[in-house]
Amino acid sequence: MTPMTPLAATTGTAAATTVNPVLRVAPAAPAEAAAHFRASLAFHADVSDVAAALAAGGDPGFVVLDSRSTESWDQGHIPGAVHLPTALIAEQAAQLLDRDVPVVTYCWGPGCNGATRAALALAELGYRVKEMLGGFEYWAREGFAYETWEGRERRDADPPPRSNRTRAGGPPSAPVDAENCGC
Repeated sequence: MTPMTPLAATTGTAAATTVNPVLRVAPAAPAEAAAHFRASLAFHADVSDVAAALAAGGDPGFVVLDSRSTESWDQGHIPGAVHLPTALIAEQAAQLLDRDVPVVTYCWGPGCNGATRAALALAELGYRVKEMLGGFEYWAREGFAYETWEGRERRDADPPPRSNRTRAGGPPSAPVDAENCGC
Protein backbone atom coordinates (compact mmCIF):
# COMPACT_ATOMS: atom_id res chain seq x y z
CA MET A 1 0.00 0.00 0.00
CA THR A 2 1.31 3.49 -0.86
CA PRO A 3 1.60 5.78 2.18
CA MET A 4 -0.66 8.82 2.06
CA THR A 5 0.09 12.44 2.82
CA PRO A 6 -2.33 14.24 5.13
CA LEU A 7 -4.00 15.73 2.03
CA ALA A 8 -4.27 12.33 0.39
CA ALA A 9 -5.75 10.91 3.57
CA THR A 10 -8.55 13.50 3.45
CA THR A 11 -9.19 13.01 -0.27
CA GLY A 12 -8.67 9.24 -0.37
CA THR A 13 -6.01 9.40 -3.09
CA ALA A 14 -2.47 8.09 -2.88
CA ALA A 15 0.34 10.63 -3.09
CA ALA A 16 4.08 10.91 -2.60
CA THR A 17 5.38 10.28 0.92
CA THR A 18 7.15 13.65 1.22
CA VAL A 19 4.98 16.13 3.07
CA ASN A 20 5.76 19.83 2.86
CA PRO A 21 5.22 22.14 5.84
CA VAL A 22 1.99 23.54 4.36
CA LEU A 23 0.35 20.13 4.18
CA ARG A 24 1.93 18.57 7.28
CA VAL A 25 -1.44 19.21 8.90
CA ALA A 26 -4.17 18.45 6.40
CA PRO A 27 -6.57 21.22 5.36
CA ALA A 28 -9.91 21.11 7.12
CA ALA A 29 -12.92 19.57 5.47
CA PRO A 30 -14.90 22.13 3.44
CA ALA A 31 -17.74 22.38 5.97
CA GLU A 32 -15.28 22.91 8.84
CA ALA A 33 -13.37 25.51 6.81
CA ALA A 34 -16.59 27.36 5.96
CA ALA A 35 -17.60 27.45 9.64
CA HIS A 36 -14.16 28.70 10.66
CA PHE A 37 -13.98 31.48 8.06
CA ARG A 38 -17.60 32.52 8.71
CA ALA A 39 -16.73 32.81 12.40
CA SER A 40 -13.61 34.81 11.58
CA LEU A 41 -15.68 37.31 9.61
CA ALA A 42 -18.07 37.60 12.57
CA PHE A 43 -15.13 38.73 14.73
CA HIS A 44 -13.03 40.79 12.29
CA ALA A 45 -13.34 43.63 9.80
CA ASP A 46 -10.54 44.94 7.63
CA VAL A 47 -9.40 48.54 7.24
CA SER A 48 -10.70 48.90 3.69
CA ASP A 49 -14.17 47.66 4.60
CA VAL A 50 -14.38 49.99 7.60
CA ALA A 51 -13.19 52.94 5.49
CA ALA A 52 -15.70 52.14 2.73
CA ALA A 53 -18.59 51.91 5.21
CA LEU A 54 -17.63 55.22 6.83
CA ALA A 55 -17.15 56.94 3.45
CA ALA A 56 -20.53 55.79 2.12
CA GLY A 57 -22.26 58.51 4.13
CA GLY A 58 -25.06 58.14 6.60
CA ASP A 59 -25.03 55.80 9.54
CA PRO A 60 -22.65 52.88 8.93
CA GLY A 61 -24.45 50.84 11.60
CA PHE A 62 -21.42 50.62 13.88
CA VAL A 63 -19.13 52.83 15.93
CA VAL A 64 -15.33 52.77 15.68
CA LEU A 65 -13.45 52.67 18.99
CA ASP A 66 -9.79 53.58 19.44
CA SER A 67 -8.53 51.65 22.46
CA ARG A 68 -5.08 53.31 22.65
CA SER A 69 -3.65 55.85 25.08
CA THR A 70 -4.36 59.58 24.84
CA GLU A 71 -0.82 60.15 23.57
CA SER A 72 -1.40 57.66 20.75
CA TRP A 73 -4.84 59.16 20.00
CA ASP A 74 -3.28 62.61 19.70
CA GLN A 75 -0.69 61.32 17.21
CA GLY A 76 -3.45 60.06 14.93
CA HIS A 77 -6.88 58.42 14.97
CA ILE A 78 -9.71 57.54 12.61
CA PRO A 79 -12.08 60.50 12.09
CA GLY A 80 -15.27 59.99 14.06
CA ALA A 81 -13.81 57.28 16.29
CA VAL A 82 -14.63 57.18 19.98
CA HIS A 83 -11.56 57.31 22.20
CA LEU A 84 -11.79 54.84 25.06
CA PRO A 85 -8.55 53.25 26.30
CA THR A 86 -8.95 49.60 27.20
CA ALA A 87 -8.21 50.23 30.88
CA LEU A 88 -11.24 52.57 31.08
CA ILE A 89 -13.79 50.42 29.24
CA ALA A 90 -15.43 48.90 32.32
CA GLU A 91 -15.77 52.34 33.91
CA GLN A 92 -16.82 54.46 30.89
CA ALA A 93 -18.32 52.28 28.14
CA ALA A 94 -21.92 52.77 29.29
CA GLN A 95 -21.56 56.58 29.06
CA LEU A 96 -19.94 56.55 25.60
CA LEU A 97 -21.47 53.60 23.74
CA ASP A 98 -24.94 52.35 22.86
CA ARG A 99 -25.28 48.61 23.57
CA ASP A 100 -27.50 48.27 20.49
CA VAL A 101 -24.79 49.54 18.10
CA PRO A 102 -21.96 47.18 17.15
CA VAL A 103 -18.45 48.40 18.02
CA VAL A 104 -15.35 48.00 15.84
CA THR A 105 -12.17 48.25 17.93
CA TYR A 106 -8.67 49.13 16.79
CA CYS A 107 -5.24 49.77 18.28
CA TRP A 108 -1.82 50.52 16.72
CA GLY A 109 -1.43 47.63 14.32
CA PRO A 110 -1.01 43.92 13.76
CA GLY A 111 1.78 43.69 16.33
CA CYS A 112 -0.50 44.94 19.11
CA ASN A 113 -3.34 43.01 20.73
CA GLY A 114 -4.89 46.06 22.37
CA ALA A 115 -7.92 45.94 20.07
CA THR A 116 -8.41 42.29 21.00
CA ARG A 117 -8.31 43.12 24.72
CA ALA A 118 -10.74 46.01 24.16
CA ALA A 119 -13.08 43.76 22.16
CA LEU A 120 -12.99 41.18 24.94
CA ALA A 121 -13.76 43.79 27.61
CA LEU A 122 -16.69 45.12 25.56
CA ALA A 123 -18.05 41.65 24.80
CA GLU A 124 -17.93 40.81 28.51
CA LEU A 125 -20.05 43.92 29.12
CA GLY A 126 -22.64 42.77 26.58
CA TYR A 127 -21.59 44.73 23.46
CA ARG A 128 -21.50 43.22 19.97
CA VAL A 129 -17.97 43.82 18.75
CA LYS A 130 -15.53 43.24 15.91
CA GLU A 131 -11.81 43.92 15.75
CA MET A 132 -10.40 45.94 12.84
CA LEU A 133 -7.46 44.02 11.41
CA GLY A 134 -4.35 46.10 10.79
CA GLY A 135 -5.27 48.83 13.26
CA PHE A 136 -4.32 52.46 12.87
CA GLU A 137 -1.04 51.50 11.17
CA TYR A 138 -2.80 50.00 8.17
CA TRP A 139 -5.43 52.75 8.14
CA ALA A 140 -2.62 55.26 7.57
CA ARG A 141 -0.61 52.97 5.27
CA GLU A 142 -3.60 52.59 2.96
CA GLY A 143 -3.82 56.36 2.60
CA PHE A 144 -7.03 57.01 4.53
CA ALA A 145 -7.43 60.38 6.24
CA TYR A 146 -6.85 60.59 9.96
CA GLU A 147 -6.97 63.26 12.63
CA THR A 148 -4.21 64.38 14.99
CA TRP A 149 -4.11 67.01 17.73
CA GLU A 150 -3.08 69.43 14.96
CA GLY A 151 -5.94 68.60 12.58
CA ARG A 152 -6.73 66.33 9.66
CA GLU A 153 -3.90 64.57 7.80
CA ARG A 154 -3.45 61.98 5.09
CA ARG A 155 -0.35 60.25 3.83
CA ASP A 156 0.07 58.60 0.46
CA ALA A 157 -0.74 54.91 0.39
CA ASP A 158 2.26 52.60 0.43
CA PRO A 159 3.31 51.93 -3.18
CA PRO A 160 3.04 48.41 -4.56
CA PRO A 161 6.27 46.39 -4.60
CA ARG A 162 8.54 46.74 -7.64
CA SER A 163 8.93 42.99 -7.94
CA ASN A 164 7.38 39.81 -6.64
CA ARG A 165 9.53 40.19 -3.53
CA THR A 166 7.82 42.16 -0.78
CA ARG A 167 9.91 45.14 0.26
CA ALA A 168 10.18 46.34 3.83
CA GLY A 169 6.89 47.93 4.79
CA GLY A 170 4.93 45.78 2.36
CA PRO A 171 2.30 46.74 -0.18
CA PRO A 172 -1.14 48.18 0.55
CA SER A 173 -4.03 45.72 0.59
CA ALA A 174 -5.49 47.18 -2.62
CA PRO A 175 -3.97 48.54 -5.81
CA VAL A 176 -3.07 52.20 -5.38
CA ASP A 177 -5.60 53.51 -7.92
CA ALA A 178 -8.40 51.06 -7.08
CA GLU A 179 -11.24 51.40 -4.61
CA ASN A 180 -10.65 47.91 -3.25
CA CYS A 181 -8.57 44.78 -3.82
CA GLY A 182 -11.32 42.97 -5.70
CA CYS A 183 -11.85 40.42 -2.93
